Amino acid sequence: MAAQDEILTVLEEDLLQLEDILACMVAQKGLQGIVPTMSDKFKNQVLPIWEILQKTMDEFFETIRHYGEFGLDKVYFELGQFDVMFFILPGSDNALVAIVPALANRGLLEVELENARRRIVKILEKG
Repeated sequence: MAAQDEILTVLEEDLLQLEDILACMVAQKGLQGIVPTMSDKFKNQVLPIWEILQKTMDEFFETIRHYGEFGLDKVYFELGQFDVMFFILPGSDNALVAIVPALANRGLLEVELENARRRIVKILEKG
């Protein structure tokens, strides 16, 4: 199985199955990267903010690129009624990104996202 397919499996079967993860992806500037098909997996409530999120993420990835050399590991920001969680993949300008409701249990989601990030890093290392 190709690395991209393995990463999609982690996103779709591990993260998108969780109630509070409305959308997730491994992305870089421009929302390029590995993104599950929106119509199939992403929750409809995220669709209205998608364009705003694209613009916000472009700017945010510049910050990640700049501060990554100082050990930036995770970043969170609120966008309306959503939290956007960035778990940066070490040594890259890519991040595991999840969109969750603003009132979600962030601690519980952090554990799941950290586990997914570790699996993704292992996939990338062997590929």
